[in-house]
Amino acid sequence: MSKLNIKPLADRVLVEPAVAETTTASGIIIPDSAKEKPQKGTVVAVGTGTKDEPLTVKVGDTVLYGKYAGTELAVEGNDYLIMRESDIFAIV
Repeated sequence: MSKLNIKPLADRVLVEPAVAETTTASGIIIPDSAKEKPQKGTVVAVGTGTKDEPLTVKVGDTVLYGKYAGTELAVEGNDYLIMRESDIFAIV
């Protein structure tokens, strides 16, 4: 992965969403219209945190986040989500 020129501010985190599943466990192919938005991704950049609360997540962590969390962002042909750390539910 190339170096990104994005540095999130304060308690914001830049996440690269995981690829959506293309088949079910039993092998059925899921069409694009039926695919769900992934709720899991990898942290690629973090802010500095706030003076009262430092950030818990770090670059490289795999995280779970809310279905409608964050703002979609396209940088250099890749899709990312930028969200507050409070939108992240867990580190996997």
